[in-house]
Amino acid sequence: MAGRSSRVNGTNVRFDAEAAVAHLRASDPKLKALMDRVGPFRMRLDVAASPFEALSESIIYQQITGKAAQTIAGRFCERIGDGKFPAPQRVLDATDVILREAGLSRGKVAALRDLAVKSLDGTVPAMARLRRLEDDEIVERLTVVRGIGRWTAEMFLMFRLGRPDVLPVHDYGVRKGFQRAFRTRERGTA
Repeated sequence: MAGRSSRVNGTNVRFDAEAAVAHLRASDPKLKALMDRVGPFRMRLDVAASPFEALSESIIYQQITGKAAQTIAGRFCERIGDGKFPAPQRVLDATDVILREAGLSRGKVAALRDLAVKSLDGTVPAMARLRRLEDDEIVERLTVVRGIGRWTAEMFLMFRLGRPDVLPVHDYGVRKGFQRAFRTRERGTA
């Protein structure tokens, strides 16, 4: 990630992974020890053709095993997109029966349809526009879509837009990790 653009305090800046790691290691001895155990910083961006595709994958993968989600995503692409990831209009044109036969729950069908509508009407902007928006505005826009909460929006910011300065502080795993790493009785708060 060294040399990639990122946002800090609303400003585009160059992100230097080595400098960030050095700063965090020097900031707290417990964090340094944890970073020593985990190993080097290896953030990789997941490349997706569009926000619709990336967010659809997030919806499909929610609350099921990775293997099951991969199978369903494959069927979704085969049946709705002729082997490729379908465009929003193709999802809207597909019947519920076809979407359900791909393995999608009723809730995921509703969420994917809502995402398709909001992608077409501009609520969920194209990737080029998203790259220019502030983190909070992106979270606000994405969380109006059924099935997309703050955590999903923050994962999108980190792993699709390459914003490593985002920390999902409301996430149970992050808070539980804080509790374990810092050996506190209480899970960390935001």
